[in-house]
Amino acid sequence: MACTTRILVFVTLMLASTVVLGKLHDISECGSNLLSVLEACSQFIRKDGPKVSPSDKCCEVLKKVDIPCLCKNFPPEIEGKISMEKAVYVAQTCGCSVPKGTKCGSYTVPPAAHL
Repeated sequence: MACTTRILVFVTLMLASTVVLGKLHDISECGSNLLSVLEACSQFIRKDGPKVSPSDKCCEVLKKVDIPCLCKNFPPEIEGKISMEKAVYVAQTCGCSVPKGTKCGSYTVPPAAHL
């Protein structure tokens, strides 16, 4: 019985890893890797604190990204740690196009996005 439980846990972990790695691969096809975006912009998209204008470095990284692609493929595991509303605000502040109605993770860009 213990062997069966171990095998079940192992298979579950492998499937979860495959899903997460698959999502990260999808994001790499959006023009940049997620790690680069998070490294450059994390302080501007944290859940805590006010909305603040992003740094030039953050904007430089975001301008290389297909934002709608990134929004569509954003891993929920990471979304729990950041504010998707702030992420959209930062992208728009950097001059990136985020069309209204775009679903970015669980956040939907409102018809009249407020900067």
